[in-house]
Amino acid sequence: MYTWDPFDYHANSPVQQKWAQEMIGKLHLSGNEKVLDLGCGDGRITSEIAVRVPEGRVTGVDNSREMIGFAREHFPLSLYSNLSFEICDVRRLPVLGEFDIAFSNAALHWVPEQVAVLEGVRHNLASGGRLLFQMGGRGNAARFLDEILPEVMRRPRWNTYFNGFVVPYHFFGDEEYTGFLTSAGLIPRRVQLIPKDMVYQDRDGLAGWIRTTWFPYTHAVPKELRDMVMREIVETYLEKYPPDADDTIRVPMVRLEIEAIKE
Repeated sequence: MYTWDPFDYHANSPVQQKWAQEMIGKLHLSGNEKVLDLGCGDGRITSEIAVRVPEGRVTGVDNSREMIGFAREHFPLSLYSNLSFEICDVRRLPVLGEFDIAFSNAALHWVPEQVAVLEGVRHNLASGGRLLFQMGGRGNAARFLDEILPEVMRRPRWNTYFNGFVVPYHFFGDEEYTGFLTSAGLIPRRVQLIPKDMVYQDRDGLAGWIRTTWFPYTHAVPKELRDMVMREIVETYLEKYPPDADDTIRVPMVRLEIEAIKE
């Protein structure tokens, strides 16, 4: 289990937040729904859902004590009376209530056991309840995962730190995920791979994203060397994929978006 820095993530996740806003719009909320947010992280998006369901309630779950602590402090019950946060492993999801919607954004690609997650979701959904998930999909961040990061890891300065390193991300395809839903007893409605670009205006934005998203790589090296390896990753990317004519830095991504229902 990795240790997250919620303050750094909160400050360096504008693109994830933008995509989450798009996802909230797709929920078509009426205002009285009960919503379960899986992998709620710092709680910012969970709190926005809570504002949109004043007559409902929202529960955010995450296995990071640091993230849940941050969420409880910054989005407290005194300000959000219909919002709560729980430390929870989504692979062993307890029954937290009977929810109308299960939601997740940019979180579940950390979890290999998707059927276990989906079975837990099914047990928490009311009859007719629905889920809307988005996570990294097959081909996501290929420039980083297939080119840049392996190249940096192989360099003599760094390769000894990556002996036995296991990539912690799991990017599934649409047909594969449709099978997961069926195995878990849920009815697929839409399972779609969507190309999107991460967009940054400067190298500091790119570095912040790498630091908060790909930290299993940077944390493989001693703490005093992390800034150095970070600079090397950023420089290697920009050498191979320089900014556009308007100085915009782009990183091609692939999102897997899922809609399903429980009978």
